[in-house]
Amino acid sequence: MIAFLKAELLRLRNTCMWSLEGFCAAWATEKSLRQWTLANAASALLAFSLDLTPGERALILALGLLVLMAELFNSAIEDAVDYISPERDPRAKKIKDCASAAVALTALAGGVAWVVVLVG
Repeated sequence: MIAFLKAELLRLRNTCMWSLEGFCAAWATEKSLRQWTLANAASALLAFSLDLTPGERALILALGLLVLMAELFNSAIEDAVDYISPERDPRAKKIKDCASAAVALTALAGGVAWVVVLVG
């Protein structure tokens, strides 16, 4: 049982390290990730500054993190497409545009949540 727990803790540590390495790699090369992170930090600061319910605050914070997640997926998809098909191809463009649209829709969901929280 101890060996099993040690192995699982090692796996968890490795997973956390790889995730941090991925975020740092994207941070170094993706301006849009840095911009969304700044927007997310401002949104979180505002969420903690206003008199929101815990549920409203949780929704705002969770959607902000989902925007960052969508941007990381978008970056990964764009890099994979560029690696597989460096030349211009309409299918590659469609793939990249769809990934970008996913980020936009996720950000829109966060904006809708803010509007509902502030107006409602």
